[in-house]
Amino acid sequence: MKNDLAKRLDYLRDEIKAAQSKLDLPTKRKEIASLEKELAKPEIWHDPGHAQATAKKLSELKNQVDPWLVLEAQVEDLRELLEISGDELMDEFDGQIAALESDFAALKQQLSFSGQYDAGDAILRLSAGAGGDDAQDFTEMLERMYLRWAEKSGYKTQIIERSPGETAGVKTSVIEISGAFAYGKLAGENGVHRLVRLSPFNAESRETSFALVEILPKIDAPDAVKIDEKDLKIDVYRSGGHGGQSVNTTDSAVRITHLPTGIVVAIQNERSQIQNREKAMEILRGKLAALQMEQHVENLSDLRAGESASWGAQIRNYVLHPYKLVKDTRTKYEEKDPDAVLNGKIDGFIAAWLEDRTI
Repeated sequence: MKNDLAKRLDYLRDEIKAAQSKLDLPTKRKEIASLEKELAKPEIWHDPGHAQATAKKLSELKNQVDPWLVLEAQVEDLRELLEISGDELMDEFDGQIAALESDFAALKQQLSFSGQYDAGDAILRLSAGAGGDDAQDFTEMLERMYLRWAEKSGYKTQIIERSPGETAGVKTSVIEISGAFAYGKLAGENGVHRLVRLSPFNAESRETSFALVEILPKIDAPDAVKIDEKDLKIDVYRSGGHGGQSVNTTDSAVRITHLPTGIVVAIQNERSQIQNREKAMEILRGKLAALQMEQHVENLSDLRAGESASWGAQIRNYVLHPYKLVKDTRTKYEEKDPDAVLNGKIDGFIAAWLEDRTI
């Protein structure tokens, strides 16, 4: 048994090294060292914006690299312990090796992330579609689902815009999700989601409702997506304060229209017009970057208006009546417990989409 365990550890060590090579971790480690050296210089803090961006980049890189280094060290340590241990400990080693193999399988998912923005943060935008109160309630159910998933996955979340429905649920919700590979993991959630259930709003009749899930890369640096000011129409209007819709209203809400594509982004939840404008521009950059990837063009000037698939492809069905099933229309992956899915259990759908994308 000892020889078999040693072979498993040797195989795992080789697989880790191969994955590190594919992910170009040696280059990333050099970049980490360079950023740490830069941040150690006192003068960098003379420009707080640059310093914060550098610190964030360092944090993102370390979040990508450190788990691999820890796993590699754990395998080496366990291999050395195995050599000097007696047979009575083999069952314990078997369990520890299985745990490391599971950790490796989770980290190996990073090999699926080859897109320009996959390693970074994501902006999740939810919009209620056809279905009235049911659709707005469904949108709030999805909001809760993604917040629960993010919490379980160790990601940070911040609701940056939320428009409640008149009777129930939400019309729109915009959430920042921060953490390593947040965008890469969530990108496959982009599309139309459909709910079939007995309606709690319409005398227990069976209703079908829709919600749009948009997954955008979070792009902090303005230079990453260069937008010509002459292509923007910026409107300022009155918004409700944090105390409610009729409390402390100010002319701070901002609506930005990107004239070439017709994309509109409106933000009113921040405390000042400047903050609302910055957040709206951040979301606009994400939308334009996503549209670039969708249309496979290099420059914003090549984007074609009206060709976004935002309300096109239906990707997932959530059926609560007459039977219970959640099924992805692309990968055919399914879960028979919708309650668990709506409570954040979506890793199976994410893994199936990533595997399907890399085939």
